[in-house]
Amino acid sequence: MGEAGRPTLRETPLCERLQGGAVRCLVCERRCFLRPGQVGFCRTRVNLEGGLQTTVYGALSAMESRPIEVKPFYHFWPGSSAATISTWGCNFRCPWCQNWHISQVYPPASPSYVPPEDVVKAALAWGDEGVCVSFNEPTMLFEYSLDLFRLARERGLYCTYVSNGYMTREALEALVDAGLDGLKIDIKGGELAYAKYAPGADWRVPWRNAELALERGVHVELVYLLIPGVNDGEDDVRTVARLAARLGEGNVPLHFTRYFPAHRFNAPPTPVEALERACEMAREEGVRFAYVGNVPGHRMENTYCPECGCLLIRRFGPRVVDVRLEEGRCPLCGAEVPVVGRARPTGSDAFQKGLRGGGPAR
Repeated sequence: MGEAGRPTLRETPLCERLQGGAVRCLVCERRCFLRPGQVGFCRTRVNLEGGLQTTVYGALSAMESRPIEVKPFYHFWPGSSAATISTWGCNFRCPWCQNWHISQVYPPASPSYVPPEDVVKAALAWGDEGVCVSFNEPTMLFEYSLDLFRLARERGLYCTYVSNGYMTREALEALVDAGLDGLKIDIKGGELAYAKYAPGADWRVPWRNAELALERGVHVELVYLLIPGVNDGEDDVRTVARLAARLGEGNVPLHFTRYFPAHRFNAPPTPVEALERACEMAREEGVRFAYVGNVPGHRMENTYCPECGCLLIRRFGPRVVDVRLEEGRCPLCGAEVPVVGRARPTGSDAFQKGLRGGGPAR
């Protein structure tokens, strides 16, 4: 439990105690070394008297119902919605972050506290099928996620993360043991993109975690925000596509999403033609399900049978308009299509509920 009067302060289970009261955080792969009083790179963990504490347990910056396609998950309970939460802070400093107002700042000095039970209650009251930790990097809520996922699983809700994939192996294993069902990983590009825009980060870690999650039975999807002048070169795209094609026999969805100027980055929006070409290159490299994102109504946001080309799931932005899958198979050729859970059109009530307000993206 947290200190009296400070329920958002909790000790983390992933910590190495060192000499002189120092600690090493084992939640993300930055593995920050912290002396007493020091705060980690993520701004959410602090060394207090030789122990590592999270300062954001249950400190939520947002909580609302969202369509699962917004994340985006396209092969995981299509047409469903999830109670989506966030806090503050991040272990990356992406200059184009669309949610910079919560990810690139310190948490409030005295945040309000929301028990994990309340998130589960809200999900059930809203008619959601699951819970999702998103908006800012969900690993900031690692300790809270463990408790939330256990409670959600008990009530029959699925549990998902929308992440940069930079948690440690130990953290990912703990999340899976607690109930993690779906993991969406943002890929920033190839080695050079990480070196320039995520200095100190090992670009191989998200790929390692994608493999580990798949081995543990977690559904994985990848998102590549295609940014002009950053990661839109053919070498970058093909490198990512080749690595994606090795996952799940090429069945892991790869979303190429359109970038728009945000935060401290002013490059022009991604040309739609560049997104289309990226999808073509991904398919050439063996990715069976490549998508265009952030272009509502584009034909490449639909799911097609990789064998015969039959339209299986038609979308408009985050809304599932039509489903033609028959028990997970193409109705024309009978090919099996890897989709987790029941696929159904998005109900109008759930769709409007999920899009109301001007909250964070994803």
